[in-house]
Amino acid sequence: MKRLLFSLLLLLTACAPPAGGGLSLPTPAVGTPTLVPHPTGTAPYPPRPQYQPGELVAYTAQTGDTLPALAAHFNTTVEEILAANPFVPEGATTMPPGMPMQIPIYYLPDWGNPYQILPDSLFVNGPAQSEFDTAAFVEQSGGWLKDYRTYAAGANRSGAEVVEYVAQNFSLSPRLLLALLEYQSGALTQPDPGAWADYPLRYRERSHRGVYLQLVWAADRLNDGYYRWRAGLPVDIVHSDGRGEHPDPWQNAATVGLHVLFNALEPQTDFWAATAPEGFAATYAALFGDPWADVQPHIPGSLTQPEMRLPYDATQVWAYTGAPHTAWGTGQPWAAVDFAPPSTAAGCQKSDQWVEAVADGVVSRSETGIVELDLDGDGDGHTGWVVFYLHLATEGRAALGEVLKAGDPVGHPSCEGGHTTGTHVHIARKYNGEWILADSPIPFTLGGWVTRRGDSPYHGTLERYGEVVVSSEQAASASLIPAEQKPTPESP
Repeated sequence: MKRLLFSLLLLLTACAPPAGGGLSLPTPAVGTPTLVPHPTGTAPYPPRPQYQPGELVAYTAQTGDTLPALAAHFNTTVEEILAANPFVPEGATTMPPGMPMQIPIYYLPDWGNPYQILPDSLFVNGPAQSEFDTAAFVEQSGGWLKDYRTYAAGANRSGAEVVEYVAQNFSLSPRLLLALLEYQSGALTQPDPGAWADYPLRYRERSHRGVYLQLVWAADRLNDGYYRWRAGLPVDIVHSDGRGEHPDPWQNAATVGLHVLFNALEPQTDFWAATAPEGFAATYAALFGDPWADVQPHIPGSLTQPEMRLPYDATQVWAYTGAPHTAWGTGQPWAAVDFAPPSTAAGCQKSDQWVEAVADGVVSRSETGIVELDLDGDGDGHTGWVVFYLHLATEGRAALGEVLKAGDPVGHPSCEGGHTTGTHVHIARKYNGEWILADSPIPFTLGGWVTRRGDSPYHGTLERYGEVVVSSEQAASASLIPAEQKPTPESP
């Protein structure tokens, strides 16, 4: 009965993505920034009260919430949350968005701004972005991005193509990236970025000149903040004047990601101005409409991973060379794991072994080093479960639109598609555009092997029925995954 009641709460919300807006925006300050004065040590919102230890506070579950993350946000424990909410099953994965809860809270000093800037579903490159045409949107604008051209990631690209490329790789909303470029340097409304031509996001670092590298730097920080909040990891924001703060316990992951980014941009961009309703949120709304008008939660309650097999022929012995680590870029999300084929030589050697489909699906993306396998079969990588493969050789790589069955070849492991010191395949999961953390209440499970993270990226274990495999980038003996017996043919 407990599980039935929990499932019924999934019906509490039903919404549609927001409509697009026009380009009637206030003129951005594209020259030398004028910082909004703000008294040291104060905030534009009154502080939370100093709650009594364990006091129950009202909370409405948000998309993607899990019990371990909520326990971390409110400085409490999973056991105390379950005791206060007996209708929640002990093994629950994600909370149903909109579900009312009571959370025991333990006070922490210096909680930050409670204002929520953007819904999580509009932060990731998920269903709300399926029909969005980045190139068409930029083309009808009157800003400098329309005529921008650069060489990035091995190809000549327009401004819109750069935005789309970063959005796809980091699985971030292209609308989010466009709004950031507009807020920081008038990319969609101003003919000239002014003083910020080389640094359009106002991050002044010579190694990150130009739109592409500025967006890559920003995407890393956005994702690191977002997925740290998802995982219940510490997000300590220290401002340029030395003040520190923790995100408000009621915050959502998208806002935390934006806080991390704008904090990293201090003092070039005033943090309090950017994170207030009149700041970045107003620019986003002017471009694309009110993001909160019809919120579409993209992570349902009780989400579970479909059955997946190992990404290679399990009758062979491969090595587990990378426990949970970043799916793309640096920092969080630790959503990916690595496997290396048997080899007689170290380094980047051509492998004749095949990487295989972990489940049935259709190839929704196939390009240098990369294949994405869409498990719901509609060919739209923004929706449903998607498996991301990286470091696949060009020769033999599955083609766009190809329909695969579990165990079909996807490509050969290689060093293509990114920085690597040896031949292997990097594999991660997404659901509705959100990277799903490998070690989480929805563990990355392949052929019954469950991933467990360590204290640092790439370190950790695979576990199955009491067996433990320890990751090793050098493919040490403890990292070898035992081969399974080949199935015997059935007698006629």
